[in-house]
Amino acid sequence: MGLFERYLSLWVALCIAAGVLLGNAAPGLFAQVAALEYAHVNLVVAVLIWLMIYPMMIQIDFAAIKDVGKKPKGLALTLVVNWLIKPFTMALLGWLFFKGLFADWVDPQTAGEYIAGMILLGVAPCTAMVFVWSQLTKGDPNYTLVQVSINDIIMIFAFAPITAFLLGISDIQVPWQTLLLSVLLYVVLPLIAGVITRKKLDKADDHSRLNAFVAKLKPWSIIGLLATVVLLFGFQAETILDKPLVIGMIAIPLLIQTYGIFAIAYFAAKQMKLPHNLAAPACMIGTSNFFELAVAVAISLFGLHSGAALATVVGVLVEVPVMLSLVWFANRTRHWFG
Repeated sequence: MGLFERYLSLWVALCIAAGVLLGNAAPGLFAQVAALEYAHVNLVVAVLIWLMIYPMMIQIDFAAIKDVGKKPKGLALTLVVNWLIKPFTMALLGWLFFKGLFADWVDPQTAGEYIAGMILLGVAPCTAMVFVWSQLTKGDPNYTLVQVSINDIIMIFAFAPITAFLLGISDIQVPWQTLLLSVLLYVVLPLIAGVITRKKLDKADDHSRLNAFVAKLKPWSIIGLLATVVLLFGFQAETILDKPLVIGMIAIPLLIQTYGIFAIAYFAAKQMKLPHNLAAPACMIGTSNFFELAVAVAISLFGLHSGAALATVVGVLVEVPVMLSLVWFANRTRHWFG
C-alpha cells in the first residue's frame, strides 16, 4: 500500500475538518461551486467522482463479464439487501427514533420530515462510490459493474413505488433528469473511457502497460476522493456548526442502519461462502447510498431548507468516514472467506 492508502482515514479526517473550516470561512466561494449544477447534480463533484471511478473502469475486462452469470449468489445478495431489507429497516429506525426516542425534542412535522429524508436515503442504493469501495477492497471490477448496472435498472422502476409506499403518499415525483444524468456521468461515460483506454494500452494482452497506467492513476483517484470530502463538508459547514444537536440526532439512526445492514450482508456472504472479491462489493452496494438522488428528491418534495433535505445531507456527511471504516474492516477480515 502506498502512502495515501496507508493513512487514508487520517487524510479523510483532515479533509473533513478542512471542509468545515473553509466552508465557514468562505461560504460565498462554496456557494458558487454549489451553484454549478444541472438537474441537481453538482458538476464539480461529478468530475471528482469521475476521477475516482475511471481507474476502476479501466480494469474491467468485458471478456470476463460473460462469466458473471456463473456466480449468481453475490448478485442475489445485493438485490435482497437493497430492495427487500434496507428501505424498510431505514423507515423502521426513523420511526423508532423520531416518533419515539427523540419525540420530546423534535416537533411532529419536523420529525416526519427527518424520517422522510432517511427513507429517501434507504431507497437509493449507491451507484458511483461503490466503484471506489470495491477498488479499495480489491473487489472484482467486472462483477461490481454488473451489480451496479442491474441496481440502476431496478432503481428506475422501483424507487418511486417503494418511496411512495413508505412515505404514505402516491404522487412522488422522481427527478428523472437527476437519475439518468447521474447514471450517465458516474457509470456510462467512465465505462466508455475505460474501455477505450484498455483497448489502446492492452493490445499485446500482457497487461504490463495497463497495470503501469493504473498505478500512475491511483494517487489521483485518492485525491479525487479527498477533494470530494472537502467540498461536501464545505457545502454544509454552516449547517454543521449551527445545528450540531440535530445533526447528531439524525446521524445516530443512520449509523445504526449503515453498520447493521453491513453486518447482515457480510454475515450472509460468509454463510453463502462467497469469495471475498465478490462479498465485499456486494455488501458495500447495499450499505452506501445514492446521495445525489436522495438529496434531489428531498429538495423537490419538501424544499431546500426542509428537515428531509437536512436528513439526506447528514447521510452525505456520515457516508465517507463510515464506509472507510467498513473498507478497513472488510480488508482486515479477508481471511474469513478462505
